[in-house]
Amino acid sequence: MSSAPTAPASVFASVAFLKIHDFGRRPVIEQARLRAQLEAVVAVTLRELAESGRVVLDAADGIALVVLGDPRGALRIAERTLAAGAAGLPLAIGITHGAVRQTGNGAGEGLLGDGIAVAAAIAELAGPQKLLLTREFRHALADAAPGAEAATSTAGTHTDASLRAHELYKPDPRAARRRNQRYGVATVLAVCALLGAGVAYRASIEGPRAYADRVAAVMKGGAAQVQGYAQRLLRRAGI
Repeated sequence: MSSAPTAPASVFASVAFLKIHDFGRRPVIEQARLRAQLEAVVAVTLRELAESGRVVLDAADGIALVVLGDPRGALRIAERTLAAGAAGLPLAIGITHGAVRQTGNGAGEGLLGDGIAVAAAIAELAGPQKLLLTREFRHALADAAPGAEAATSTAGTHTDASLRAHELYKPDPRAARRRNQRYGVATVLAVCALLGAGVAYRASIEGPRAYADRVAAVMKGGAAQVQGYAQRLLRRAGI
């Protein structure tokens, strides 16, 4: 007695959908040219990813790239593809992190799943020469490479054609710089607060007047040392 076939197991992967904008409205000759151009660009940008960790799927209006275990790599490839195709290749890219599974009996017919459907919907929302990321992908990016998510900024909440709402983000290198600047300011303020607490503590022990006199004496002595050092430099220079 044969057992019933088991359904293929789903895995979570980063999915980048590379959509040729307005593909269906273009003449057949232009469709063929744009698809050939997209395939050439993808072939070049994919070289840094191991073949065992990614799957390339043909779609009616573009290409779906499924990357296992490397959200940062998926984002990098998507950004490079968008940049390389900027001249004459109207791409819209959506990236998410979701479930995919193999179709058929495991003989490699293809992949399907919510991850691919959502990535395609986000690419439709992105528009030409734009790249949008879902909240799920941003979380996967943060888990795989902590801090990498700082280089993104919010792009608002949008509803796709299936009336599903998505909280979206976009790559933004300036966001990481702004975060670093905020951290720098916070660090300076923390140091100032600690110094202020130390000053208050010493003043409470010595008395405000005695402590102020001692600080003034130290500063005066330091100024005298600096002045003496400057004079020695001038004499050595013959000035």
